[in-house]
Amino acid sequence: MNETQTEADATPGPVLYVCTTCRRGEGASDNPPGQQLHDALAARAERVAVREVACLAACDRGCTAFLAQEGHWGWLLGNLGPEKASDILHYVDLYAASRTGTVMPSRRPASLSDMVLGRMPAAVISLKEPS
Repeated sequence: MNETQTEADATPGPVLYVCTTCRRGEGASDNPPGQQLHDALAARAERVAVREVACLAACDRGCTAFLAQEGHWGWLLGNLGPEKASDILHYVDLYAASRTGTVMPSRRPASLSDMVLGRMPAAVISLKEPS
C-alpha cells in the first residue's frame, strides 16, 4: 500500500468461499466433507480469507468452492476435498499473483485438473462490505 492509499482503498485479497453443506462421499464423521474442506483450508490459509457458504448449488460436483478477488475472474471450483487443501492453497497463490485471475491448466497442481466448473467476469465481483 502506498502512502496516499488508505486501508479502506486497498484492493482486498482473494476470498475462498467453501460450501460447508457438501455431503459428497460422507463417511462416519459428524463433520460433512464440505466442512472438513473448509476447516483444512482455514487452518493452513495465510494469504486468502476462507469463508463458509451454505450451498453453491453444484452438489453433483462437490465439494465446491468459489474463488474471488476484485479485478480478477471469479472461479467456481468442484471435485475438491480436504486431502487437496495444500494444492488448493497453492492454486490460490497463483491466482492472486495473476493479473486477471486466470491460471493456465499447465500451471495448476495435477490433483486439480478437473476442478473448474465455471467462471464469473471480474466486472461483477465486489468484495467490499456494503456501508
